[in-house]
Amino acid sequence: MKKLVSLLLALMLVMLCTASLAEDYPEVVEGIDFGGATLYINPYWEQPPRSEEPTEEQELQYAYEDWLMEKFNVKVEYAKLGDWGDAQVEEVQNIVSTGDTSALRVILMPPGFVGTPMSQGWFADWANNDLIDLKDTELWNTGIVDFMTMGDKVLGVATGNPEPRQCLFFNKKVLEDAGIDWNTIYDMQRDGTWTWDAFEKLCAQLTKDTDANGVNDIYGLTGNNNDLWMAAVFGNNGSFFDFDENNKLVVTAGSDNVTEALTWASNLWNNYARGPLEGENWDYFKEVFKSGNCGFYIYQTYGGYNENAELADMEDPWGCVAFPKAPKGDDYYYVISDNVAVVPNIYDEQTTKNIEYFYSLFMSTAPGIDKDVAWIGQKYNICSDERAVDETYAMLREPQHGKGDKSLYLGDNNKILGSNTYGNYLWGMTWNTPTALLEGIKPTWDALCAVFNGDMTQDDFNKMLEEKAAAEAAAAEAAAAEAAAEETAEEAPAAE
Repeated sequence: MKKLVSLLLALMLVMLCTASLAEDYPEVVEGIDFGGATLYINPYWEQPPRSEEPTEEQELQYAYEDWLMEKFNVKVEYAKLGDWGDAQVEEVQNIVSTGDTSALRVILMPPGFVGTPMSQGWFADWANNDLIDLKDTELWNTGIVDFMTMGDKVLGVATGNPEPRQCLFFNKKVLEDAGIDWNTIYDMQRDGTWTWDAFEKLCAQLTKDTDANGVNDIYGLTGNNNDLWMAAVFGNNGSFFDFDENNKLVVTAGSDNVTEALTWASNLWNNYARGPLEGENWDYFKEVFKSGNCGFYIYQTYGGYNENAELADMEDPWGCVAFPKAPKGDDYYYVISDNVAVVPNIYDEQTTKNIEYFYSLFMSTAPGIDKDVAWIGQKYNICSDERAVDETYAMLREPQHGKGDKSLYLGDNNKILGSNTYGNYLWGMTWNTPTALLEGIKPTWDALCAVFNGDMTQDDFNKMLEEKAAAEAAAAEAAAAEAAAEETAEEAPAAE
């Protein structure tokens, strides 16, 4: 009985709070009525239902969403559409090709798969909507808005603050053993003096051969060196691809900023990093950092801050700072990777505007929720020190620190660009120069851009790759034959 009374009192309290907060709900455009239709929000994952035991904040958000659905006479339903990647792209293509407007949709896509739909005109424009303000930094993820901008069109959006990505975790014990006060790193970050030079000096101080056997026992850093290249390039105000004055996607990897960034990152890695040893898996660095012989760990924030994170069982205490400020950069940066909300380009103009407008309201934080602290969640229980949360994560989640990577227009880095182009270019930095690598890869990158720009067909691109592979195989075969002939000649007995 006491439990029932308690539940009833709690329910009454929530109802009273909701009633008072309703006065703070936003003023909305009158006259928009979806006629009881269902608006499907289509992610590529199974969205969990509303919590049966909601927190106070969840109660407030649910009440706000219910108010919006009643106000606009619409029902919102989350429904998985395809799977991550090409499977979802195929679903979007099918929706657009059939032109079936009976279902209203907002589709959530990973940024690495929006390129083909963008170039083919499958997405509706959010910029052509006088009901929303895409410059409202309180609502929109400005990094994604910029990433999805083609000319005067914005073909997708994301709401809320971005999820921080590239960062530098550090092992407090390793730093202390080297005589480094790790608090000074946070202080430099706060004061704006946490730079490439400061980071490199610490890496040099940390890297040691303690037993004088010619092999380092302690390293300055380890981690995913692709994250190192990306953080360095974009932090130095560079990019691999961007739009030119004619709104054509072009290769920008040859700029001085990119060359400077890749050269510095390559030297840093070669001099101070614990890289992969023969036979180790690609993710060797996860256990290497936790083993306690590396000072810094270049990775992404989810490795430490998220629930069930990889660093949860690390014995040594750790901290985390942003990737250091670059010579040509004016702040701390990382490359965003948030999901993109798109509307299929199949509805009439007013219906499109209504969907976009409602979505902008539906994804807003409900009145009564302090969004400046709601993001913290369990991070204090997960992280080793408060400065990692209060100073690093709190700063990085502000939109101005996230930059979009337009190479994602050409495909997911791990799949389409990884084996043939992008991966070889970046991994090659460990033994080659940016200029030499770019000379070898630029023709392929130019062709990828041509496909995106509509100046080359996909079939022509595939044919080009086949011819290139055949030429390389023929060259390798000829070189092998020549080497074999030389070896035979050397083994032949000299003529009397």
